[in-house]
Amino acid sequence: MKRKDGRGPDELRPVRITGDFVKYPLGSVLVEFGDTKLICAASLEETQPRWMKEQKRPGGWITCEYSMMPFSSPKRSVREATRGKIGGRTHEIQRMIGRALRAVVDLVALGDRTIWIDCEVLQADGGTRTAAITGGFVALERAIERLRRDGMLKRSPLREALAAVSVGKVDGNILLDLNYEEDCRAEVDMNLVMTEGGRFIEIQGTAESGPFTAEEMAAMVELGRGGINRLIEIQKKVWGERND
Repeated sequence: MKRKDGRGPDELRPVRITGDFVKYPLGSVLVEFGDTKLICAASLEETQPRWMKEQKRPGGWITCEYSMMPFSSPKRSVREATRGKIGGRTHEIQRMIGRALRAVVDLVALGDRTIWIDCEVLQADGGTRTAAITGGFVALERAIERLRRDGMLKRSPLREALAAVSVGKVDGNILLDLNYEEDCRAEVDMNLVMTEGGRFIEIQGTAESGPFTAEEMAAMVELGRGGINRLIEIQKKVWGERND
């Protein structure tokens, strides 16, 4: 099967991660999955969250803020700050990104500090949350490496790499890395977050127009695993391209 953009079922969109994309954060990237484009930046706050202090828990925390620019989709959207509240979808995505990144970090070794991962969607064409996790990890890795080289960390608290990708069933076909047009038509929509070692961090799978079988789920997971392995290879190339 050939898709409308010419890809095969198991092909990612063209993926590009550009490091040190903005000046001030400890780590930043521009991440592009086809026409989906985001900036992910990691910034340091030298304090624990208040709830950790109150519970006297040792270690640090990693948390996320995610937003879509008003011009990121064909029809301009109103900023959530203008509406006065953050929507449920944004809350869900922010929590998903934070959970994913914390899963591969030794938070005690991070020390009593907070790393904020800001993900700003510049252009949306499907898969923004998986692109944010994939790019957010690279921004986090760059930030942690800078802290280590500056003597603020004795060792890297990162346990292993991770990435995320979407898979789905569209017109009866199992496809990797859905764009927006495919996502809108998907009979099944699934997001996978996995580590370099092949362990799962999160699986979000939903039947949109009819249930799916165990065999279809296994096929989607296997397709996603291959895509995540390729994304981690791309991430690792960026790690060696430091400007500092």
